[in-house]
Amino acid sequence: MEDVDAKAIAGMDMPRRPINFVPAKAGEILKLGHITCRVMEDGSRTDNRIGSAELILPPGTSGPPAHWHEMHDETFLTLAGTIRFHGPDNTHTDAGPGDYVTVPTRAPHTFSNPFDVEARTFITCTPAFYIDYFKMLADASKNDIKMSKEKNIEIMARFATVPARPMLEEMAKEEAKKKENEA
Repeated sequence: MEDVDAKAIAGMDMPRRPINFVPAKAGEILKLGHITCRVMEDGSRTDNRIGSAELILPPGTSGPPAHWHEMHDETFLTLAGTIRFHGPDNTHTDAGPGDYVTVPTRAPHTFSNPFDVEARTFITCTPAFYIDYFKMLADASKNDIKMSKEKNIEIMARFATVPARPMLEEMAKEEAKKKENEA
């Protein structure tokens, strides 16, 4: 059987499908309140197998509400600054330039930039449909200075993304403690 397969492959014409190049300052730019998203692959050239974008988080930025995804995986490669990835039970990991984080399906998480310098991360989504979440969020938050938690949760739900309520409660308690200590 292997011999037949090898002959069939050897006899195939080479495909002429083009590659896609996105220059450093190109891509679709979306404003998600205070976060900038530069879409580099929306899935239209990969049959929705993978989508990718760069997220730019200003200093002191909270990310999306804690959540998990039922239908897609994400990866994050920190390009600049430090991004804090939050997990259940008040755990977190700080990822600096070159650090890589994989978020498999059903892994509760969120991310933030609590530091005083801008942070950038390259994100992939498999499948690519989640890139549409960023597009919908940008459309819904056109007039917002900050990203809206309520709008975010509403749009996440359209993409099989579930709020991680225990994490949201843990993080709210931590924020209240922090404010209390600052007073």
